[in-house]
Amino acid sequence: MEIKILGTGCPSCKALEEATRKAVTEMELDARITKVEDMAEILNYGIMTTPALVVDGKIVLKGRVASVEEIKKFLK
Repeated sequence: MEIKILGTGCPSCKALEEATRKAVTEMELDARITKVEDMAEILNYGIMTTPALVVDGKIVLKGRVASVEEIKKFLK
């Protein structure tokens, strides 16, 4: 599973990364988590508000931080 966290490093972006890592650990998933901070790459996804979460190339969340439980639903 390929997971990307899109964000420039703001507190919300860091919170989403932390919650995502916790969800992956709790679910014992084999996943690669990448943090994307380059604005050009973020804009390539059509994202105008960060943070955003991309799972296997599909945008599943944008513009807010999700709870660990909500992220688990995206990863199932």
